[in-house]
Amino acid sequence: MPIPGTPSRAELVDHLVRTRIAGDVATPRENNLSHYRKLANGDRHYWLGLELGDRWSDEQDVLAVMAERCGVNDDPEYRYGQDTIDPELTVAALERMASRLRKAAAGKQRVLFATGHPGGLLDVHRATAAALRAAGCEIVVIPEGLHTDEGYVFQFADVAVLERGATLWHTHSGEPMRTILGGLEHEGRPLPDLVVADHGWAGCAGQLGVDSVGYADCNDPALFLAESEGTVQVTVPLDDHVTSPRHYDPMTAYLLSESGLT
Repeated sequence: MPIPGTPSRAELVDHLVRTRIAGDVATPRENNLSHYRKLANGDRHYWLGLELGDRWSDEQDVLAVMAERCGVNDDPEYRYGQDTIDPELTVAALERMASRLRKAAAGKQRVLFATGHPGGLLDVHRATAAALRAAGCEIVVIPEGLHTDEGYVFQFADVAVLERGATLWHTHSGEPMRTILGGLEHEGRPLPDLVVADHGWAGCAGQLGVDSVGYADCNDPALFLAESEGTVQVTVPLDDHVTSPRHYDPMTAYLLSESGLT
């Protein structure tokens, strides 16, 4: 489907708040803090394909990064209730991502798209892939027959996804991305110049040394920590599964316009 007209920066900020992609988001404070604590305690499910070692073993350090880069409440005594994503930080991160997409288009680079949140972000990735292909980029086609313990790894609308039981699967795991990159190497094919993804797909790619940009919710701190360390180049803060995937269309239009891809 065509993307609707491109909003101004102010219009996009208003839209993000109105649709709860940012601003007062649906994810409650207690869920955010629970995930920060589990990451700090070494639960690898929350590491999103990254190797964090013992660098983030204090959950207050995690909270400080999330307040700075995502816009959650920075008060450690605020334990329950509404939490937030700063829409200005969302737009600023989209503009940083746009700079990397512009570089990819200028160099006609090989770009791989993937999502662990197909119910929300699949079409954001699909539209970005289509725009980069039109600009002369190679959209990486993943090897066939790939699978992990969670399910099969294949491409749908140019976006790598996990499939299980004839259903596109929500996953935080980095193993599907590890499997793709290993499959490309096994076939003697070059790795991507850039990965555009989310969840463990983005984290694993960055951990393995591939340029990686992605999207993350306020209860998924690992990619924000990775950006602060330089492992992931850009992390865009947003609610990654709002009530309608169409709510992301103005955001995608703004991203592509800032990238020079429309």
